[in-house]
Amino acid sequence: MPDYHYIAKDMKGKTARGTVNATDTGLLAARLREQGLYLISARQAEAAHGDAKLKPKQLSEYNLNLGAMLSSGVSLIRSFEILLRRDITARERKAYAAIYDKLLQGMALSDAMESQGQVFPPLLINMYRAGEANGTLDITAMKMADHYAKEYRLRTKIKSATTYPKILLVMLVLVMFAVFEWVLPTFLQLYGDMELPGITRFVISISRLFTDHLFALVIIVLIVIFSVQLLLQIPKLRLAIDHLKLRLPLTGKLMRTIYTARFSRTLSSLYASGISILQALDIARTTVGNAYIAAQFDELLADVRNGNPLSAAVDKVDGYDKKLASVILVGEETGRLDQMLNAAADNFDYEAQQATDRLTALVEPLMIIIMALCVGVVMISVMLPLYNLYGYIDSSSGGF
Repeated sequence: MPDYHYIAKDMKGKTARGTVNATDTGLLAARLREQGLYLISARQAEAAHGDAKLKPKQLSEYNLNLGAMLSSGVSLIRSFEILLRRDITARERKAYAAIYDKLLQGMALSDAMESQGQVFPPLLINMYRAGEANGTLDITAMKMADHYAKEYRLRTKIKSATTYPKILLVMLVLVMFAVFEWVLPTFLQLYGDMELPGITRFVISISRLFTDHLFALVIIVLIVIFSVQLLLQIPKLRLAIDHLKLRLPLTGKLMRTIYTARFSRTLSSLYASGISILQALDIARTTVGNAYIAAQFDELLADVRNGNPLSAAVDKVDGYDKKLASVILVGEETGRLDQMLNAAADNFDYEAQQATDRLTALVEPLMIIIMALCVGVVMISVMLPLYNLYGYIDSSSGGF
C-alpha cells in the first residue's frame, strides 16, 4: 500500500499532519475518522519521487498484452520479460522492471503493482487481486483492457471536439496581435491630430496596452494560471468548482453523463470480479474524477451498509444521471447487476459522444462569430476616421 502525507483537523479545529499507509484516500479518511480526525488534503508519498500515473491508452495496452500472453499459457514472469522488450516509454519500462523484480522475489502481481505508488490505479490493482484469488487473472486483464480502451476513446473524442475551437482561439489572438502591432500604428500616423471617434480611441487604447506592456501582460497571465492551480488544491474550493461543473448550462449534462458512465463501468467490473459491493463502491469513489460526487460516497456507503438497496442510495447522489438508479433497480431485481451496469455504461458512453458532437457543432460557429465581431470592430474603428477624413476633404473642396 502507498503512503499518504495528510493534513486533517479534529472537532476543535486543531490541525494534524502525518503519514498513513492506505490503499486509497477513501480508506485513509476512514482511518482518520476512527481517530477523530477529518481529512483536509492528502497526497501519495511516491509522487514526490517522480512517479506518475499511466494513461488509459498505456493501461489498455498493458492489460491487453498481459492478458493475451497469460491466456496463451505464457508464465507471468516470462510475460514481463516480453513486455520489457517492447517499444515502451521510459516510465512504463521503469514500472515493469520494478514489477518484474518483485515477481522474482515471490510477490503477487497485484502487490507488486501496488508497490509502484500511483503508477497503477486502485481499480486495476483490486481487480487483479480478485483475479488472482479466483484464478482468472487472464480474463481480468482482458476485461480491464476493454475498460481502459473505452475510457481512452471517450477522452480522445472529447479532446478532439475541443481542438478546433482552440485553434480558432489561437488564430484570433494572433490576428488581433498582428493588427495591434503593425496595422493600427500605420493608420495612427495618417490620422495625425484628428479628433477620433470613441470606438477608435477605445481600440487604440487596447492596442497600446498590448504593444507597450506585452511582457507584463504575459507575466500576469502566467501568475494567474499558477495561482488558479494552487487554489484548486484547496479541498473546499475544489469541491465548489466540481459542483459548478455539474450546473453549467452547456456542459453540465455532458459532465454528469461522463461521470455516470465511468462509475457504472467501474462498479460493473469490480462487482463481476467477486469484490463485495461495499468494497467496490469504496474503490469506485477514487475513479469518479469529481470531488463533489466523491464527497457523497460516505453517505452512500452508510446507506448500503445499513441494508438499504443500492438503487435507493445511488438515487440520492447529486451528480449522476437519474436513469442510473433505475438501471440498478432492474439489476437488483433480476440478479444481473453487473450486466445491467455494463450495458448502462455503454449507453452513457454513447450519450456522452452524442452530447460532445452537439456541443462541438454549437461552439465552432460561435467561435467564428466571435472572431468576426472582433475583426469587424477593429475594421470599423480604422475605417470610420478615414470616412470622416474624406468627408472633410470633400466639404473643403466644395467650398472653393
